[in-house]
Amino acid sequence: MNISTRQLRAFLAAVDHQNFTRAAAKIGLSQPAFSALIKSLEEELGAQLFVRNTRNIELSSFGKLFEAFARRSLFETDTALQHLQDYAAGRTGKVHVAALPSVAASWLPPVFRQFRSEFPGVTIALRDGMSQECVELLSNGEIDFAIATVDHYAAKLERQLLWRDRLHLVCPADHPLARQRKRLTLAQIARHPIIGFVSHSSVRHNVDAAFGRHALNIVLEVEHLATASMMVEQGVGVTLVPSLTLYQFQRPGLAIRDIEHNDIHREVFILTRKNKTLSRPAGAMRDMIVGHVARLGASA
Repeated sequence: MNISTRQLRAFLAAVDHQNFTRAAAKIGLSQPAFSALIKSLEEELGAQLFVRNTRNIELSSFGKLFEAFARRSLFETDTALQHLQDYAAGRTGKVHVAALPSVAASWLPPVFRQFRSEFPGVTIALRDGMSQECVELLSNGEIDFAIATVDHYAAKLERQLLWRDRLHLVCPADHPLARQRKRLTLAQIARHPIIGFVSHSSVRHNVDAAFGRHALNIVLEVEHLATASMMVEQGVGVTLVPSLTLYQFQRPGLAIRDIEHNDIHREVFILTRKNKTLSRPAGAMRDMIVGHVARLGASA
């Protein structure tokens, strides 16, 4: 059986108006064309839908049964089409993002606020984690885009540099390094116990590469910034963290110091899958993030 939505709309127009001429005018057909459309529907169904008289029409017994089916079918079709149109236009849907915790806590809140005002019908899913986790989620197709540092395992991803994030030393406010007036050297830092981050973190990779021949005295490895902050404040050691994370360490008991000839940095990228087109909302969010970071860089 092959019944079209055009036939169903014509049938329901006839039911509502109880007259073929008025129903035909309602859906923009001539009366003969409308009558032919109803006839083709009756032939497809193998049953008469209307009882005709000289002035009006009435539903047959079969027509009354068919009316419920027709209204339900058109409602479901129209609802589905509206959902598809809303999704295509970016009015509904979901954007999946993964980002470094420092990025999630610093850049994303104002961007998400702007996004929610412009796309109120779109929901957001955020995964904050280490760079490798973000990249794996993107490579597996579980998210739309990621904000992370990358190395050799990002070969199948498109990347755009967002930020070069320099590292800083954090120590207790009464620590000898806090009293140094000049910028600290790598050799000075290496003499002190270091609270390092776990080996798979982007910060640890940068620190190890930058210190090179200077052997670091790593006395503790942690994964979270809040843990490092409290350990430093209690005098367990000093630590090195990116500028994006300094908000976690801005407390009276801590001192933040610059590093001499500071080429210790990590590059933060926005990552997408190659040959994968973002949905309109995901593309809009990506552009908002790029714009937000550009403004931060211009004001720095």
